[in-house]
Amino acid sequence: MATNGDGVSENGRSKRFRATAGSTGHHDDGDNTSDGTGEDYDAGSDDYGGYDEETVGYASGEDYFFNDDCNGEETWVTSVVDDCDRRRRQERVVVVLTEDDVRRRQDEVTAKVAEILSFPAGFAAAVLRHCGWDAGRVEDQWFSDDRRVRGAVGLPPTDGAVPVPTALSAAEAPCGICFTRHPAGQMRSAACRAHFYCGECWRGYIAAAVGEGGARCLSLRCPEPACAAAVVRELVDAAAGAADRSRYARFALRSFVEEGAGHRIKWCPGPGCTRAVELAAGGADADADVFCDCRHGFCWRCGEEAHRPLSCETVRAWLEKNSSFSETANWVLANTKPCPSCRRPMEKDQGCMHMTCPPPCGHQFCWVCLDPWDRHRGCVGFRPDGDEEDAAADPGSQEKVAADLSRRRLASASDRYLYHYERWVANFSSLESVFRDMAELEGSEIARIAAVAGLPETEFGFLTRAYEVVAGGRRVLKWAHAYGYYLDPGRDAARRGLLEDLLDQANAWLERLHASAELERRETFCSSAEPAVIREVLLGYYKGRVENLTAVTRTFLGNLVKAFESDDLPKLSH
Repeated sequence: MATNGDGVSENGRSKRFRATAGSTGHHDDGDNTSDGTGEDYDAGSDDYGGYDEETVGYASGEDYFFNDDCNGEETWVTSVVDDCDRRRRQERVVVVLTEDDVRRRQDEVTAKVAEILSFPAGFAAAVLRHCGWDAGRVEDQWFSDDRRVRGAVGLPPTDGAVPVPTALSAAEAPCGICFTRHPAGQMRSAACRAHFYCGECWRGYIAAAVGEGGARCLSLRCPEPACAAAVVRELVDAAAGAADRSRYARFALRSFVEEGAGHRIKWCPGPGCTRAVELAAGGADADADVFCDCRHGFCWRCGEEAHRPLSCETVRAWLEKNSSFSETANWVLANTKPCPSCRRPMEKDQGCMHMTCPPPCGHQFCWVCLDPWDRHRGCVGFRPDGDEEDAAADPGSQEKVAADLSRRRLASASDRYLYHYERWVANFSSLESVFRDMAELEGSEIARIAAVAGLPETEFGFLTRAYEVVAGGRRVLKWAHAYGYYLDPGRDAARRGLLEDLLDQANAWLERLHASAELERRETFCSSAEPAVIREVLLGYYKGRVENLTAVTRTFLGNLVKAFESDDLPKLSH
């Protein structure tokens, strides 16, 4: 929002909050300016969790702006989005690879090394795996001490001849495992060409190794205990059964990604996803959150689900804390709540937090804080036991206090944990719902809406962008609540105050955007209105509303992330 030199917005009064190290902060009105050099946080309505002149202390010298203009009315301020966009973190440059893409790269580097060393591809792959699938490292190590590399990978001396992956028996001889005699050409050996075994024994030997996993089968040696000759891909393809050949090939492909030292590629850990993600050179750092085409995001450093803006250490501590809860307790806490009006148990089955109790009750409330929806202010922050002054001062919150008294007595660490865990789970559940809605949109819903409105599908890209912001917002709010658990209400009161205010602002706008993208979309495009009315009247209003909500929500989410990236909400030690 634009302001004049006195810190007053063009559309109304704004509040500037000045926080200095070791001091108690306060809200300043009108012409009280600051000479600080800290960063500013854009802010919104005091109706969405602001502190209303409440005195709190903050740890760093930052300027924070709390604008009174967005006071619950449908007032859209798009100018703040440009500022938010300038502050947004540089996009991570990633390349998503299919299994065929990874296999193609593996075959290319294998063929290159095979040509350099004049080896069959199986031996080249064995040498590459020993050198971290790095062709440059292969050249350095091979031409500096090839004897050491030969010994490490099981490549026997060849006296200048090209090594062979396998050889057939030249005369009748007994199998070295089952001792059954076989005619010439019916048994085969590894690269040693000295120890021959029948086809059935080879199949059993390879099947046992493949059954034990990748490292075992990819490092397989000749069955003769005194022989270190490698069992490479060509021998496996010639001797193993079809299922074992397929599993061996898969282990070899996974080795290229998991053991590769010369590239930055990791498999996507998303459920059922077979893609890999590569960090392009110079495109991101080791702490990046990366996202696959399956929409699963994960931390490049620790491999957990994308958790920006939290540190890996805080996420690890939080997940360990969660592991102490049983599956039943998790399910009950995450999925059922009594209606604040009639006390009938309810299960949440859609993404946004706006709940309506079935008839005859019909009570509407917020799933997270249980406030009546017509007086919902955006999920006020965590209060220790006895801190009910705000609730007493606000008649609209009395119903919630009476209905949810036990959850508001959160003085102990366990109660504080339940408070944040409940919100962590709620946003996690909503994120999954968002992904389902996005898949539905891309699958058929956009086409159906376009047909209803009589417009091309490209006109509805604003819905996809809205859902992307909602998904990112749910993820950020989810992990921000995990962070909040580790802020003690007494010792860290200043930081909790900042976190809860930013959370309230971001959550309020995110809820409006999510409800508009999910519920209002269904109402708008499932109506019985004529296509011309939808196209010329309803669509224009709805599109403008969603685009403005998307822009403002992105701003407030950016404020929250910005606080984590500054010294105001620093990394925690565990």
